[in-house]
Amino acid sequence: MISTPSFNHQLRQIVTLSLLVLMIFLAINELYIFLPGLLGALTLYILARNSYFQLVYHRKWRKGWTAGLYLLMFFLLPASLVYFTFSLLEKQLHPFLNNPVSMFEKAKEAINSVQQKAGVILISEETLNEFQKKLSVLLTQLLNDTVNLILNQVILLFVLYYMLIHGKEMESYLARTIPLKKTNVNLLANETGRLVKASALGIPLISLIQGITAMIGYIVFGLQDYVLWGFLTGIFAFFPVVGTMIIWVPLVLYMYMGGDTWNATGLFFYSLIVTGNIDYISRITILKKLGQVHPVITVLGVIVGLGLFGFIGLVFGPLLVNYIVVVFKIYINEFIENSTGEAAK
Repeated sequence: MISTPSFNHQLRQIVTLSLLVLMIFLAINELYIFLPGLLGALTLYILARNSYFQLVYHRKWRKGWTAGLYLLMFFLLPASLVYFTFSLLEKQLHPFLNNPVSMFEKAKEAINSVQQKAGVILISEETLNEFQKKLSVLLTQLLNDTVNLILNQVILLFVLYYMLIHGKEMESYLARTIPLKKTNVNLLANETGRLVKASALGIPLISLIQGITAMIGYIVFGLQDYVLWGFLTGIFAFFPVVGTMIIWVPLVLYMYMGGDTWNATGLFFYSLIVTGNIDYISRITILKKLGQVHPVITVLGVIVGLGLFGFIGLVFGPLLVNYIVVVFKIYINEFIENSTGEAAK
């Protein structure tokens, strides 16, 4: 029979934990819009942790100033990428931003003309008119997404600063409070660091390689604005398997419809054989070298991560899928092996 003090202790524990879970749920529900910024801060902390600790605890740099330098670096890198993107797209977007209705009408006429020459109707007049109606909604949504992106960037830098400043204390506290064996806590930490580094460093590197590879093909087969198309191919290469096809397939079709059959055929086979296989080869070599990440985990993780976390899901999606395997190992180690050992005794 359970004694009253023991029962009261368990009841208080259950009530306290339930209240804690409820408050965490409410906080996450309200802060969900800032989740990409919070996850981004965690990603950059893991990437910067070792070098930051080296500067602060071995070379005796001041914590605040060193953290500020890291924040400046992490701000300038995406800002430079945005500036480069804008400089590439400015010429193409400028007429559209000045008179979007006129540009859309010209695009509609061009599409209809190409379809008439090809003798195939891929996009109907009704579809084009429906898309035009939705264009204003898409622009409004794009503006809202831009504001959210800026807010998440601010949250990211703010949280990252304090994570760097209090990194040692934070890690020590987590090691004490996570209710697992020390070996399993270390396993969780190592897996997190390994996969975050592999995804955060490997995926951009793979995209860069694919963008350069695709750009070489665009140059060889006479495509204008090859730097722009190579850059966009590299951006869409973030999405495995079909990412680059979003760019090169329409380009090949456009070249065919324009009568440039030989170059279109050459670009088709180059993109299918070279650009497509570069994706597979780089993923099984670079990601495996950086963190022993299986390509299946990468593909499934990206699909899951983009739906849950947005763009930062490219990093945390594979981490989440891999956690299924890690947590299963921890469960076996914490409970099954212990129960077997105790039964044997």
